[in-house]
Amino acid sequence: MNEPTLPARPAAAPLPSRRAVLQAGSLVLLLGTQQIARGATILAVRVWPAPEYSRVTIESDGALVAKQFFVTTPPRLAVDIEGIDLSPELRELVAKVKPDDPNIAGIRVGQNAPGVVRLVVDLKQAAMPQVFTLPPVAAYQHRLVFDLYPAAPVDPLEALIAERLREAPAKAAPAPNPPLTTAAAAARAPAPPEHDPLGDLIAQRSQRPGPPEPPPMVATAPPPAEPARPGIRATSTQTDRLIIVALDPGHGGEDPGAIGPAGTREKDVVLRVAHLLRDRINATTVGGNPMRAYLTRDGDYFVPLGTRVQKARRVQADLFVSIHADAFTTPEARGASVFALSQGGASSTAARWLANKENQADLVGGINVQSKDQHVQRALLDMSTTAQINDSLKLGTVLLGEIGNVGKLHKPRVEQAGFAVLKAPDIPSVLVETAFISNPEEEKRLRSSAYQEQLADALMRGITRYFAKNPPLARSRSV
Repeated sequence: MNEPTLPARPAAAPLPSRRAVLQAGSLVLLLGTQQIARGATILAVRVWPAPEYSRVTIESDGALVAKQFFVTTPPRLAVDIEGIDLSPELRELVAKVKPDDPNIAGIRVGQNAPGVVRLVVDLKQAAMPQVFTLPPVAAYQHRLVFDLYPAAPVDPLEALIAERLREAPAKAAPAPNPPLTTAAAAARAPAPPEHDPLGDLIAQRSQRPGPPEPPPMVATAPPPAEPARPGIRATSTQTDRLIIVALDPGHGGEDPGAIGPAGTREKDVVLRVAHLLRDRINATTVGGNPMRAYLTRDGDYFVPLGTRVQKARRVQADLFVSIHADAFTTPEARGASVFALSQGGASSTAARWLANKENQADLVGGINVQSKDQHVQRALLDMSTTAQINDSLKLGTVLLGEIGNVGKLHKPRVEQAGFAVLKAPDIPSVLVETAFISNPEEEKRLRSSAYQEQLADALMRGITRYFAKNPPLARSRSV
């Protein structure tokens, strides 16, 4: 490489005065060496792995300019970040990739040119990457984000079926104790439908070895029934009406949610409660039909509000329960609350304030506003119906009553406001604020395994009571 041509030495200039030297030295101390040498300083790097997508975040004190290149064989994403030099913080990305990351095989980083750092993200499978920037919000400064989505996206319904099939061998053996059954629901629930595409699909797959295949297309008119074989009939009968409850642990990933005085993060507490409630739901039947919990997030990663609603609708959930832990500016506030959607104004100033705060989760968690999927999801969020809200109020009332048996209530009735995550037009949906994590005493309870169990028990009793009075409709699921 040819050496760069150096400019000619300028003519000698008069020596600066002592005052000018002192002023220049003061400017160096004020600005700091990083700002004189380069524009932005890298503050932190983070990697968030998940089956649905893996995210890489680079946080800096100034906006970063990046150019991306995607290579399909082998799949890898290269990103050139301009205006910075290789730093220890950027080198940390290499060690932050976990071996079990579903999407990222590794990250390489190096100084590609003066003032240009190149990151190469080696991928485990074909991907559809999104690279975008986020402005400062909450505790974060500028963020450069790489979202790495699998080219073949994870289908929530397929994941639910696969989970169900993994448990099929254990359920086939006779059990000494039958699953918990609600007598009232059994008396009131309608008979299972004669044909259920989801039940048939599970029955077919239960006869096949190996991992499940993608779900086939199901015609509007079912084909004539074949003579039933004993093995298929038994499995199909058990899943003719799978009752699905979507559990939505709030926040996650870049968005920690509220943080208590002792450092307890909302996203961690609500995920643990959701796992406990999932175990209870999966061990319960209603009217002889099995229940199944589906989590909108099952790990520490961010899911946009619209995607949470979209997932619940994809699995055709019968209920949607979003789990949170409240926070306020003063530590005195305490007690649990339950919220439903309001098509008009909020039921109180506090409900409106909380809805506005929760609806900002996408800003903190970080979404690519240029993505077409986001525009489609926002359009779906404007389709809520009066019937959905009425059913949501019924669900919220029984949940509030059960939660009041294990802890203090903040309000004695279900509140309403425009929560974006509650806008599934065809699913009764509620948001449960389990306690005020900003209250030191309630934060301590939320950290307690015993209290988390009590909360899960209370929510399970509320769901059971709701179905006892409002049996799930017999319906055929489209796959």
